[in-house]
Amino acid sequence: MDIAELHKLFVKHLTITTDTRDCPENSIFLALKGETFNGNAFASAALEKGCAYAVVDEAEYAKAGDARYILVDDCLKTLQQLAHYHREQFSIPVIEITGTNGKTTTKELVSAVLSTEYNVLFTQGNLNNHIGVPKTLLRLTAEHQIAVVETGANHPGEIKTLAEIVDADYGLITNVGKAHLEGFGSFEGVIRTKGELYDYLRTKNGKIFINRDNEHLVRIASGLEHIEYGRTDGAGIVGELLDCSPFLSFRWREGDSEWNNVTTHLIGSYNIDNALSAVAVGREFGVSAGNINAALENYVPTNNRSQLVKTADNTLIVDAYNANPTSMMAALENFKQMNAENKMLIIGDMKELGVASVAEHEKIVNFVSTMSLKDVWLVGSEFAKVSHQYRTFDNIEEITEYINKCKPTGCTILIKGSNGTKLFKLPDLL
Repeated sequence: MDIAELHKLFVKHLTITTDTRDCPENSIFLALKGETFNGNAFASAALEKGCAYAVVDEAEYAKAGDARYILVDDCLKTLQQLAHYHREQFSIPVIEITGTNGKTTTKELVSAVLSTEYNVLFTQGNLNNHIGVPKTLLRLTAEHQIAVVETGANHPGEIKTLAEIVDADYGLITNVGKAHLEGFGSFEGVIRTKGELYDYLRTKNGKIFINRDNEHLVRIASGLEHIEYGRTDGAGIVGELLDCSPFLSFRWREGDSEWNNVTTHLIGSYNIDNALSAVAVGREFGVSAGNINAALENYVPTNNRSQLVKTADNTLIVDAYNANPTSMMAALENFKQMNAENKMLIIGDMKELGVASVAEHEKIVNFVSTMSLKDVWLVGSEFAKVSHQYRTFDNIEEITEYINKCKPTGCTILIKGSNGTKLFKLPDLL
């Protein structure tokens, strides 16, 4: 069955599922494979649970004579091709957002701004990989007027693949930083991979939103039609930081127009660039300044991304979804400038740094030593290698046990670490 025929079936059923634990009646089951599972083995169970069809890529799982089984060469490629084909049925503007840090927050802010005046399809959570991106595109309907799709990568070539699936009209790279160095090989590898979005947009005369203050992005953006934002005069959208104690407050204007003051629920001065990018996107699509300001002020971060959490005993800044040297340093610099009593750090290992891991963790510890802090707790084997002056814990279980015995009180605590360190479990204990 070719993609066009499969798409006709999809249009009739409108739901693709890859998990037999979530099989809506009359949906299409697509048998993906993982490191520890083979979706083909669950095809019959999916049909028993009410799926209309099961797409498999191993003939032994397609029961002869049963038209509900659809045999393809590769289920993952089929999912991606189906998503691309579906996207091509719509002529609406599509914006692709990627970057080392801030892409999920930026996607949320952009979507919030656009949603004040448009019906927007946008990536749910951070479903930004080779499976999540197709699933996002397959949610497109005739009611949507704009799509905002987040893409992520940890190896060269991944953004190229996703860009071809998404076929965006606009691109936004938030920034480039030291993340996934194990997969990218070097910082230049990060730049080249994120730049694959720009490369794709060049092939179709697409347009980009670019932070004119980021020299790395400016360097690779030559020849592309662009809308600039930034904190320096001359940008189409220019912003100025007003305050970040603890919430980001800034002002922005377009050209020589009047200033707009905005007070957000975002923690950290580094979020001004994310907010300005949302302003730039909003203005490109004609969203009024008033609606832009309201959207930015009403947005409240979730999912352990720069959340301010007040417990009975402490004030927590929870940024425990992800961490790399660039985002960790930004969080620490912001925390250093914050006016608060009894400041304390709980930070966890930064993952996927390869041979650079020891040096990058050492840089973080050296910076921490310049801060005025009541206490510092480090979690993970990488920090344990480079820190001898601070209390270290091997894992989340160890620090949990310690907190149950020696819980801090009256502190303002920054919690920051890669998702794998599981520091997101700590707020309930503190």
